[in-house]
Amino acid sequence: MSDSTSYYQGLLEQSLGIPFSFGNKIEVLKNGDQIFPSMLEAIRNAEERIEFLTFVYWKGNIAREFARALARKAEEGVEVFVILDSFGAAKMPSELYKMMENSGVQLQWFRPMPQWKIWKVDNRTHRKVLICDGEVAFTGGVGIASEWEGDARNEEEWRDTHFRIEGPAVFGLQAAFMENWVEGADHLEFDHTIKGTPAPGKETAVQVIRTSASVRWSDIVMLYQALIKMAKENIRITTAYFNPNEVMIGLLKQAAARGVDVQIMVPGEKIDKQIARIAGDESFEDLLESDVKLWYYQKTMLHSKVITVDDRLSCVGSANFNHRSMLKDDEVNVVILDEEVTKKLNKHFEDDLAECEKIDETNWKKRGVLKKATEKVTRIFSRQI
Repeated sequence: MSDSTSYYQGLLEQSLGIPFSFGNKIEVLKNGDQIFPSMLEAIRNAEERIEFLTFVYWKGNIAREFARALARKAEEGVEVFVILDSFGAAKMPSELYKMMENSGVQLQWFRPMPQWKIWKVDNRTHRKVLICDGEVAFTGGVGIASEWEGDARNEEEWRDTHFRIEGPAVFGLQAAFMENWVEGADHLEFDHTIKGTPAPGKETAVQVIRTSASVRWSDIVMLYQALIKMAKENIRITTAYFNPNEVMIGLLKQAAARGVDVQIMVPGEKIDKQIARIAGDESFEDLLESDVKLWYYQKTMLHSKVITVDDRLSCVGSANFNHRSMLKDDEVNVVILDEEVTKKLNKHFEDDLAECEKIDETNWKKRGVLKKATEKVTRIFSRQI
């Protein structure tokens, strides 16, 4: 490992107390046309055990295909464990989860929705993890629904990024699954195959960060602060929901002031939660004045969660750059020290710029009174977004 890479490894291990593992293989998967076939292939090739955790499981052909694939593996005698968040997967057709359960899938609903205690709805698992035979794992932003099918060719096909991982980092993702499993089952379900073996010829360093609901600090907060503070040359943030607190805004401004090229890409008009967009907009004027570059992705809903730093380091996973991911929900991110992976993700960022509108500081300051008032109203709900 080069001295420059050791710099990032050392700062992140010091900040988070979580060591990197080596000998990992990372494959970047862009949009449903690449993501879903790879995930389904891993499920169909599984011989012993499958662990699957997701926040969103909705409707569509892909929802049926995943349910059938998981059910068939259970019928073949493979141990299949599934966790669905009871809020995020509320729109899932009942016949799909009943099919899985009837086939022998061990299925849990994470924090079942209360009938009247609305305050218990708040903290969810937003993690997206698939592990097959303890050897291959997937994580990133994708949910299981028709919105993620295709190749982001139009507004019906969402833009997202997911990752296929082999090597010891699989253990970190298994731990994220088991943490959510044990909450509902009150007992661990060990994978006695104990694999997670190094991928031949690969030295990619990966750090797995999982976080749960917190009052003020979480490992995702620590991670995002560390990434911004360690950046020397550039930092590129792609996020579905952008709603940073004042501390994060200050760190981004400080990075730009010391000469770091800070670029942030967020969804434009085609977003599934307009209130999330409005909440993020309130921070734009402050950032633009500090020479942070902001982009609205206009083609379709942008759902990727990717941060790259100095063309050397990538941070990917389920966490957005917002209050909810940092403090409210269970999340899992992976930090990847690999210049080739980072190069590919930066190329995706550059390609996506062709579908973006750059937010101009002068025009932004001229936005209407009603728009400004709406942004301020969202402060009431900012910690929920």
